[in-house]
Amino acid sequence: MEVSEWLLKKDDYEPVRDKEKFLDKSIVGIITILSKIRRENNSSDVLIYKINPLVKLSSTIGLIIFLSLSKNMDFVYFMLAYSLVYLCLLDGIAIKKILVVSLIVPVITLIMLLPSIFFMGNTQSSIMLILKVYITVVLVNTLSYTTKWSDITKALKIFFIPDMFILVFDITIKYIYVLGDFSLKMLYALKLKSVGKNKEKRNSLSRIIGNLFLKSKTMGEEMYSAMECRGFTGEYVVYSKLKFTVADAIYLFVSVLMVVVFFIV
Repeated sequence: MEVSEWLLKKDDYEPVRDKEKFLDKSIVGIITILSKIRRENNSSDVLIYKINPLVKLSSTIGLIIFLSLSKNMDFVYFMLAYSLVYLCLLDGIAIKKILVVSLIVPVITLIMLLPSIFFMGNTQSSIMLILKVYITVVLVNTLSYTTKWSDITKALKIFFIPDMFILVFDITIKYIYVLGDFSLKMLYALKLKSVGKNKEKRNSLSRIIGNLFLKSKTMGEEMYSAMECRGFTGEYVVYSKLKFTVADAIYLFVSVLMVVVFFIV
């Protein structure tokens, strides 16, 4: 039996290197978003993670409202100290992430207020506005990092938010994760199948977006049919009950104390 000559030759094929920066950035961006949505709060030893989500949500919203209404710099300083102490209760990784994110918005606000500071002399009011923005971002990010999305949904239900709003909010969060995971798999498949220089890679990305749209349409129709078969009437039901502990009472007391400081100063 004769063996073909090409089987005996050494294969020295080296594929031409192709630029994949855009593809890699897209994969990293999707993974970052999915990790934020899927984040589980496993810091059971940290007390702030155990606080009732209803107490945290109501306290955060109330303090932000009073902070926005305040015209006294002393109260802003009190709120700044409160937010920093609140932040120090978290683990180091969460503190680093929150500080990095929380500094972006105040810097943008400062850039926008530079003409007012230099040309109109509104230094104190501008500083107050920047501090208010910073404190608000810190409080919201701290709430996000210490509370699961499902617990926030339960808290919204107890707040007598309309069921349709809660349903849309909950489904949107879940669909962002499901469709993001689907697009991530397609990007990995495109990267693995692109051996050498692939000139059709950008066209493939547009096809991925089209497939993602068709997938979302199909999933929406399937979910509608499933909800219709199960007799969904538009009422969003929460089955698990939220417990009120001593830690919740202490947290709520501190929040009420900050409100009292608002009226005093």
